[in-house]
Amino acid sequence: MPALRHAEVETRLRAAGHHLIAGVDEVGRGSLAGPVLAAAVILPPACAIDGVDDSKALSVCRRERLDLAIRAEAVAVGFGVVQEEVIDTLNILQATMLAMRRAIEALNPPPDFVLIDGDRSPDCSTPHQLIPSGDRLCFSISAASILAKVARDRIMQAYDLALPQYGFGRHKGYGTPEHLSAIARFGVSPIHRKGFRGVREYV
Repeated sequence: MPALRHAEVETRLRAAGHHLIAGVDEVGRGSLAGPVLAAAVILPPACAIDGVDDSKALSVCRRERLDLAIRAEAVAVGFGVVQEEVIDTLNILQATMLAMRRAIEALNPPPDFVLIDGDRSPDCSTPHQLIPSGDRLCFSISAASILAKVARDRIMQAYDLALPQYGFGRHKGYGTPEHLSAIARFGVSPIHRKGFRGVREYV
């Protein structure tokens, strides 16, 4: 999808006087292991990075290239990470909202408007708009989805080196047959979410 084809929301906000517009998205919400991670990014006006789209629609190589391009263009980038033990304490919805707040708060300079993927507000004090399916409809959120996916995949690849029996480098902690079989065989690791179905049965 061409970069400017799905930037209409940002165009309208800039016409209304907003200049530091952040897109926010998360990844890892449905995973059985590892953190939930959110990314926030402020891009300059008329930023045109060809190929930016929902991270799930992109190959690994394409995401890696776009991650570099987005970081090179960005006015600010922020990340929020919430680890598995906090997810088990709070629940995944509240942990996701916390990751988004942390990502927004990490932006320097801070945004004057925030575009958030989904239909739940993370109690953001900055003026914001919720956009369901924003990762495929809104340029800034698409860019954030790429940053989030690349960052979390790297975390899971690092866990794969420490815990190779689980295959985290391949499935990134999601409940694939390979992963479920590994949990049944090797038990629950320190990074598994103990309250999630597929894991709690083995705690």
